[in-house]
Amino acid sequence: AFLSGQQGAINALRTMIEEVELFRSAAPAFSGDERRAPCTKVFVVHGHDEVMKQTVARTLSTLGLDPIILHEKANQGRTIIEKFDAHSEVGFAVVLLSPDDVGRRRDAPTDLTPRARQNVVLELGFFLGKLGRGHVLPLFRQTPNFEMPSDLAGVVYVAFDDAGGWKGELVRELKAVGYEVDANKLL
Repeated sequence: AFLSGQQGAINALRTMIEEVELFRSAAPAFSGDERRAPCTKVFVVHGHDEVMKQTVARTLSTLGLDPIILHEKANQGRTIIEKFDAHSEVGFAVVLLSPDDVGRRRDAPTDLTPRARQNVVLELGFFLGKLGRGHVLPLFRQTPNFEMPSDLAGVVYVAFDDAGGWKGELVRELKAVGYEVDANKLL
């Protein structure tokens, strides 16, 4: 079962890479730092932390934006990758890194550390490639020894705190890429 799951993940990654390559060849050059046309859609990538997902979605809605949560959209007979691709035409993505899984190095069998689900990390990479770093906000649930995704140097992770300090960062990032949002709506 593990090997078939691993092969499925590899196939999904290959498909996403192909999609990004097709997107790059069909789209004009984009550095990731330029402003895009105003949009109201924001993709919310999430794991199993329902509180985190609902809190972020409600916050986006309060700001007048349309949070895209994949499992809430109709399947229409599509595969997950097809459905993901169909709904990924957004101007911004919020990626929720919650401690849903544990992992370890092969040579350290007792050193289990909490980390985000593999699909969340994969989708984080997808949106970094598709939208550019400035259009992706990774939020992480503060947990002791939380393992951040590796090989994403330069990406700033924002702590998801129950007090809501992350909301100011979200508004600031959305404004920086051209979203018209009013932080006063969050008061």
